Amino acid sequence: MPLVTARGLIQFPEGANSTDVLINGLHFNRTTLSYWNYTLWSNGTLSNESSCYLVFDNYKPILLSNGTFVNATTCYAPINNIQTRAILGIASACLFAASIMFTLVNLRKHGKRHLPSEKRFRAVGRRWQWYWLLALAGFGCVSGFMSIDVNRNYLPSDPLIYQAFSYELMTPCMLAAVWEAARHWGSWNERRIVDEDPNKLPLDEVREKKEFWMPLIFYLFCFMNFFMTIPRTWTHIKLQRSKHQQESIARPAATDGRFKAAAFFAVCAWLLICYALYHSIHYYKPRNQGLWNRLNSFFHYVPIRFIILIFLAAVQIAYAILSAFDFNVSLLKYDSNPALVYGLGYLPSILIILVMEIWGYIGENEDLQIIERRRKRDREADAEIGITRKPRWWHDQQDWLGVAPQRARNPTQDIGGGVATQKQVERGLEMGTMTAKPGSTLPAHTDNPAPLAVASEIRGLEGRGEIAGTDTGTNSKRTRIVSQGPVRSMLDI
Repeated sequence: MPLVTARGLIQFPEGANSTDVLINGLHFNRTTLSYWNYTLWSNGTLSNESSCYLVFDNYKPILLSNGTFVNATTCYAPINNIQTRAILGIASACLFAASIMFTLVNLRKHGKRHLPSEKRFRAVGRRWQWYWLLALAGFGCVSGFMSIDVNRNYLPSDPLIYQAFSYELMTPCMLAAVWEAARHWGSWNERRIVDEDPNKLPLDEVREKKEFWMPLIFYLFCFMNFFMTIPRTWTHIKLQRSKHQQESIARPAATDGRFKAAAFFAVCAWLLICYALYHSIHYYKPRNQGLWNRLNSFFHYVPIRFIILIFLAAVQIAYAILSAFDFNVSLLKYDSNPALVYGLGYLPSILIILVMEIWGYIGENEDLQIIERRRKRDREADAEIGITRKPRWWHDQQDWLGVAPQRARNPTQDIGGGVATQKQVERGLEMGTMTAKPGSTLPAHTDNPAPLAVASEIRGLEGRGEIAGTDTGTNSKRTRIVSQGPVRSMLDI
């Protein structure tokens, strides 16, 4: 069955009498058909201004006297087999749906903060490109799945509008995703320079004004592209139930001035993306003199992924321009060539998502890159002044030197200071093991002992010996104690 069935008004076939009509082997009352304004068309449909039913082959509705049909099949039922347009649409929708998972992974990877938030370089700035990819994939899924019933329906109906509506929303989302990737690349270059030396980047009011106005102008172009395509009467697009309708109603609606203006705004947005890349090279990369050197530096400093993204975006915009002038290749045409529709309309968006997902998987979080660059600068600065930092295992908590970690961190507990030192020495004299030399005497106890001197004298004693007693207060009686072995405490004296 052809995609668009030739349709023409025909007279009711004569039946058994003047009030009888024979259609597809069924008898209908002519008076009832005329009263409800039903008309028979050459494509096998019976319709009025509000209803349409199939009346060919096995489709045999029954008309009641009140104008209603029983056992009827509407003209917009999906009775045809699935075709190439639907197959390619399902494949595209599945690819868009699969990309959502990878986009969420990359959003978490690159959107996560590892450093405190800065006023100029916020984390949301590097997340926007992934947000737009999610929107692009979402509209791509809807558009692809809506293509299933475009050719399965006997007559074109709402699925064609749903597919076209979702597809037109893909263009501004695609441009916004590429723009945010290009804009953030320039912001990343600026951040690296500022992080290395805040005064290295000179103050430039022209640069700051450009970076303020460029996003506003770009999103103005995207909004105009959206405004020229989406808010419109879409009913005329589905009126392709015959060649006459296609040429007289659908073609003018699909190639009107608004679609041409939308393509023009898309071109302006694409040019602004190219200029944003040039702006980043001009201010954040070494400058070159001469037109040829500047052009060469553009391809030298711009990452290869942006060259691919710009090319793919140009292909999709070129298809939008071609569709605005030639209805035969447009997605809005019911029986257009599926290879052109999906090859030039959907494939560039899929490849753009693929390129950005691969870069997101290979690339590293920017905060982690900043941390590594700071560590590298610290190591270089230490090397210049001869400082060698201890390896990480040096600071481990393992007691590999045989010293308790807590005592190693707090050595003053042992050596003390001031009163603490006096208490530690006194404790050592009272509880420690001491040796006494025969014939030696200990100085009498006083109110103001000299623990350090006593300790020095005791350390000077060698071997076993006697330790003289101390004075016992008022009688100043000296006691002589003969030690028969090591003295373990002052209590043994």
